Formats: sequence, C-alpha cells, structure tokens
Amino acid sequence: VQLQASGGGLVQAGGFLRLSCAASGRTFSGYKVGWFRQAPGKEREFVAGMNWNSGRTYYADSVKGRFTISRDKVKNTVYLQMNSLKPEDTAVYYCAADSRIILSTMSISGQYDYWGQGTLVTVSS
Repeated sequence: VQLQASGGGLVQAGGFLRLSCAASGRTFSGYKVGWFRQAPGKEREFVAGMNWNSGRTYYADSVKGRFTISRDKVKNTVYLQMNSLKPEDTAVYYCAADSRIILSTMSISGQYDYWGQGTLVTVSS
C-alpha cells in the first residue's frame, strides 16, 4: 500500500490544521493506521492511531483533547484534525499503516510497515 500525506503548513499558536493521508494500491480495511511526528533532533513519536475496521482511536497524552483522528472509508483516507496547536507540535508528521492490529503495538513505529512521505507542520509562537 502506498501512502500520500498532505496538509502541513505554517500556522500560529492556537490555530488548526487538518492532515490527510490517502492510500492507494489497496484499502485500509483490516489495517491499523497511525500518525507519528518527528521534531528536529528528537525521536519519532506516536501521535494518534486507529483500528480502521472498528474505528477505535488512540492518542498520545500530549495531544488528547486537541487532535482527532478520523477516516473516510469512501475516499480511503485518514485525517488528523489538529486544533489548539502549540509551538511544541512543530514536526514532520507521518502517516503509517500495518496489517498487524494488536493494541499494544499501536504506538510503536517499528510495528508499521507502510509509511507516507511526511508533511511539515510549523507552529509559530
């Protein structure tokens, strides 16, 4: 499966962005999908994830209440709505997918085989 992420940009603190991740080659059905981010000089970290079939969602504590992961089954696209953005949210955001749907692996980047190219989000103070 090929993933194409988009929607990044420059936004002021308190603003919002919506990232999109479209899949081609096959549908997300039966997969877990996740959003990760990597800030300069830092390790890649889990942001949000979803069991595509059940729709159950998972979030990092740092984004709970501000970010929402959602899906459009018709468009085979997963979204990350990011509200109340903070400068510390600045990072390259990646979408990822994998067929191994195990709850304990949702937040582990090594448990995702397919990755998008990343989209840069910059939040100014």
